[in-house]
Amino acid sequence: MKRIHACRIGNTILKIFLVTTFAFAAVYIWDLFRSPFGFTGYYTNPVLFFVKTAIITIIEATIFWIGIIIVYINCKQLGIKWRVLGLVFGMVPVANLIMLGKIIKTADAEVKLETQKNNLNAQRKGDRICATKYPILMVHGVFFRDFEHLNYWGRVPAELIANGATIFYGEHNSASSVEKSGEELARRIKAIKAQTGCEKVNVIAHSKGGLDMRYAISKCGAYEDVASLTTINTPHRGCEFADYLLEKIPEAQQRTVAAAYNAGAATLGDVNPDFIGAVTDLTHRACEKRNEEVLDRPEVYYQSVGSIQTRPSAGRFPLNMSYLLVKNFDGRNDGLVGENSFPWGSNFKMLIPSGKRGISHGDMIDLNRENIKDFDVREFYVNLVNDLRLRGF
Repeated sequence: MKRIHACRIGNTILKIFLVTTFAFAAVYIWDLFRSPFGFTGYYTNPVLFFVKTAIITIIEATIFWIGIIIVYINCKQLGIKWRVLGLVFGMVPVANLIMLGKIIKTADAEVKLETQKNNLNAQRKGDRICATKYPILMVHGVFFRDFEHLNYWGRVPAELIANGATIFYGEHNSASSVEKSGEELARRIKAIKAQTGCEKVNVIAHSKGGLDMRYAISKCGAYEDVASLTTINTPHRGCEFADYLLEKIPEAQQRTVAAAYNAGAATLGDVNPDFIGAVTDLTHRACEKRNEEVLDRPEVYYQSVGSIQTRPSAGRFPLNMSYLLVKNFDGRNDGLVGENSFPWGSNFKMLIPSGKRGISHGDMIDLNRENIKDFDVREFYVNLVNDLRLRGF
């Protein structure tokens, strides 16, 4: 809350700057009608007029820069876009006031939301509504690794921990076949059990991570160690768009891209990364065949979640580019996965936005740390984990 408190202070300073700027401007315009130099009484002493104007300008500039620096440092919702636009238009008359209004409005909204969330968590702290019987294992999707300072799940883990959850991460390769990833995750779960003494884990898996965990449960013996599997925007029936890409892109280009990715992934910690294997396992044909062989285990509770992105601009790069292509092959989608591919297990929830924004594949893991109107991703996961607790998991 120190960051939010600082953001509130900075935003208040900007409001003071805005009010005093308009006040001085109004006084100056009023006096201008009575004296060529403004500020009644200084007509015969223009030097004094210019000195006073300079002092006011310095004071106003100081107020502005103190406020804007504090807000830029502490307001995460501004993002790079509005920070850059603020600097670009900062010296453009009228446009700078419009940008300042946008910055103040954005900071106000963040302060209000974060204060509400902090108060809510304080009120229910004793209830520990995310303290499940078994710890939570969060499993990332393809082309990403779990890093200490670049969390795949954004602000979600901290919110769950604040409400009593115990969190672990998959820590598996960013790019491997479903089979290899499943084997890695099965070993990871065994390590968590040995470390904590827990009997089982609850798994929340995003995207390809859901396919990896289904394989781990069914084929690698992890059904003994997993109480529940919740898949988030997982392509259980694959992506026809992926089939199309692998068919249309020449094999030589595929190998070039794969070699470049595998080299980079190995540098970041992957062991024998397999770009082609990971992509191939996301195709409709591969998933259809796998679904016949990788069967659910009755010992494990399976449920799934999906979301819909409503237009290209609702997603950040590259989902803003892939949305229409995926729509052509898979219908309504989250920017990567079609809606018919999401459902799996005994309980399925589709998140359909009420407005134009939509909820993208990345939004479901708080990838951009963005506060989305009508969808609080952190509270969504709190409710999801609380439901697991109430079910006895």
